Amino acid sequence: MSDAPRYFMYFPGNYRWSAAFINMLGRTPYGGTDISELHKAGRRLQGKAASDDEAWFEAFRDLGDEVRARGQSFETTGHKVSAAAFYLRACQYYQMGERFRAPKDEAALDAYRAGVDCFHRFAELGDLGIEIVEVPFEGGSLPGYFVPAQNARGPRTPCVVFFDGLDVTKEIQFVCGVPDLIKRGISVLVMDGPGTGEAIRFRGYHLRHDYEAAGSACIDYLETRADVDPKRIGVVAISLGGYYAPRCASMEPRFAACVAWGAIWDYHAVWKRRIEAHFNASMSVPGHHIMWILGVDSLDEALRSLEPYRLDGVVQQMRCPFLVTHGEDDEQVPLADAVALYEACGSSDKTLRVFTGEEGGAQHCQRDYLAFGAATMWSWFEDKLFA
Repeated sequence: MSDAPRYFMYFPGNYRWSAAFINMLGRTPYGGTDISELHKAGRRLQGKAASDDEAWFEAFRDLGDEVRARGQSFETTGHKVSAAAFYLRACQYYQMGERFRAPKDEAALDAYRAGVDCFHRFAELGDLGIEIVEVPFEGGSLPGYFVPAQNARGPRTPCVVFFDGLDVTKEIQFVCGVPDLIKRGISVLVMDGPGTGEAIRFRGYHLRHDYEAAGSACIDYLETRADVDPKRIGVVAISLGGYYAPRCASMEPRFAACVAWGAIWDYHAVWKRRIEAHFNASMSVPGHHIMWILGVDSLDEALRSLEPYRLDGVVQQMRCPFLVTHGEDDEQVPLADAVALYEACGSSDKTLRVFTGEEGGAQHCQRDYLAFGAATMWSWFEDKLFA
């Protein structure tokens, strides 16, 4: 038993599928999934090869179809509350199925569109007042959702800009704790930035190292809103977002607080190790995903493009309060990278929170105890943005 992992693996020996499964399980408290629905897809995948991503896609696309149909049935009979909940879960299944399918052919994009459509139905039928927004960006726009604060303490609320990571989406981010964050009187702008979600699939915005361009665009947008306090805007991003958020907060002084949800220090080095290991490493996506989001044709080109994805020389410029969260047993990014990021940060108010295997949350981005990780970060934002 001493060699058994300290976290749940639905598919023993298959890190990527198990990581995706536990990600979904962790989102149940925020309405993202249901254990019975998940287990139905999981049973269908038992005995499949770890590389059979077609089987994964089909299982979760079909589950999305089934759950969406139930939502439509409830909506037809006038039961909006029930319909909204089923639409939200259907969205997650469509998008979690699509994320492993490459290249992004019509079947993949159709499933993705279905997921976005389901989220829009959830937003319209639900009671959170979610706005579907467009943030002006370099002659076009980036898609997002503005989720207004509950229990607001005044007419202008603090707001957190929430960017995704390498393979996440604004819809998936929503069920990473946003319903809990808004209860604290903090609004949230949940975004698909360059290289993620709709921004790359339907608008051609590839990943870029100067992510502060997107961060500044979000602040410019929020400054136009009468319901947001422009002096109390924070930024958080998950996984590879551990590069995005610190980069934004270091280069854009209007950010008042920053959380790196999982540290990134030198992303070029991360992918160099993965490529040299022939992708026989713990990864959340297929190896060729990096070429697609960068818009390059080879792994050599990808590595060249990743050269500037380093935070040394950047985070020394940060001045706002900074929180780094990292798992002690993170198998994708070493804890040493979190320590390096923390130590280099120029802020006088900085915290490194390492989650241990004993308490839970020790895996990548606290996927093994999402509720604890989110509560820790949102409480920190509450302290800093209302200080």
